Amino acid sequence: MDDEEICAWFAILCDRGAKKCGSGRDDSCSLTPPLHQPQLQLNLARPSSPPPPPSPNPSTLAIAGIDGHGVGNLLPRPQGQALQTLLARNYRGDIPMSAVEKFPVLLLEAEEESSAVPPCFSHEGINYLYIKHNNLYLLALTKRNSNATEILLFLHKVVAVFTEYFKELEEESIRDNFVIIYELLDEMMDFGYPQTTETKILQEYITQESHKLEVQARPPIALTNAVSWRSEGIRYRKNEVFLDVIESVNLLVNSNGNVLRSEILGAIKMKCYLSGMPELRLGLNDKVMFESTGRTSRGKQIEMEDVKFHQCVRLSRFENDRTISFIPPDGEFELMSYRLNTAVKPLIWVECVVENHSNTRIEYMLKAKAQFKRRSTANNVEIVVPVPEDADTPRFRTNTGSVHYAPEKCAIIWKIKQFGGGKEFLMRAELGLPSVKEQEPERKKRPISVKFEIPYFTVSGIQVRYLKIIEPKLQYPSLPWVRYITQTGEYEVRLPEPTQT
Repeated sequence: MDDEEICAWFAILCDRGAKKCGSGRDDSCSLTPPLHQPQLQLNLARPSSPPPPPSPNPSTLAIAGIDGHGVGNLLPRPQGQALQTLLARNYRGDIPMSAVEKFPVLLLEAEEESSAVPPCFSHEGINYLYIKHNNLYLLALTKRNSNATEILLFLHKVVAVFTEYFKELEEESIRDNFVIIYELLDEMMDFGYPQTTETKILQEYITQESHKLEVQARPPIALTNAVSWRSEGIRYRKNEVFLDVIESVNLLVNSNGNVLRSEILGAIKMKCYLSGMPELRLGLNDKVMFESTGRTSRGKQIEMEDVKFHQCVRLSRFENDRTISFIPPDGEFELMSYRLNTAVKPLIWVECVVENHSNTRIEYMLKAKAQFKRRSTANNVEIVVPVPEDADTPRFRTNTGSVHYAPEKCAIIWKIKQFGGGKEFLMRAELGLPSVKEQEPERKKRPISVKFEIPYFTVSGIQVRYLKIIEPKLQYPSLPWVRYITQTGEYEVRLPEPTQT
């Protein structure tokens, strides 16, 4: 990250009563266009007992929780004492702790004015930016005209680092590890300037296990090196690189068999066990890449969208000649992600006929067909068919796999361990309906969901054309391994109207 000042206060707040924030958004992180670059203040809040007095030290980290059933039920601190400060870290001292304590009230006021609460707003000359992770709010405050995107990126980095350390970022993990959190926040930011945000580097000198140092403690060389994400002096007996191309297919098919929405979300993940400071060069069959270099290829080319790279990638070189060149971090990391907003042929086509027999029993007839090449095989196929809540006495017939009724999910689950390309399977299910009910409203009807995984296959046709490993000093032989996986994301097929017999 750049050396631009972005943070004065950093705060985390915990909403224990609500699953959604006041704007009605879910627990995903919110982004906002650039406004004022906050001086970052993190505050974690929690309900119940009265809060301790703010620390007299202006450099404080605040972590607090919100009481009630959502932001809409928050009360100002003087009345309800709803906000309890757990940790506080003020980086610059020019914003008082009271500004953090006003955040729940300001969020409530913003919700009353509009159903969509902005993730960035100003009050009395102080700019508030926040994201939400699970039931925690990560809040940044500033008085300056700062780059909001950089601040929000830092908040996301905080979430990633804490998750790497504590596995789950929640109120309990923060309470159990507040000393380590203090240390991490002081290393990740200094006087409002972002510093080291690479988890692997932080773990070299901020550990979760108590032990006596055998040598004098010193900061890792990576902190002062141009390559901050990789330490020097790494050695392996066997130098290997594992590269996984993973694509998730999102698909929505209506009851008539028409594809309403389809997209591919891809990611290239790597595990690097290489000695020294190697440089890797990766070549893909990207359409934009070949157009830029003026080359042509008889193989399939794809055009990626929304490409996001790990910070180790040399973006300037990628812009010039579309070469993905980088010095990788040690171990596991995600090199890049991309999206393909294109028409996708359903890999497993599911047809369903529903028959309602005098409102006393209901019958489902399913046909599943693999629409990919015969040399490929889908593993662990799972087709979940929703059924009425009061259904009972299930009976099943199928020519492959296993079928069972899951009353807790109100669904029939058809599992096929291996589904070969070009094959077609049938399943018939019959359930009793002990009570007569009106037809379920359209908005409440749940779709059929499909899950599967196809190894050695990508639906987009992306291919790794080459992966070169260059270590000029050590010049060792290395073994690159490449694997392709296609899996389902949100893969849904809407049920047709039942026929009455």
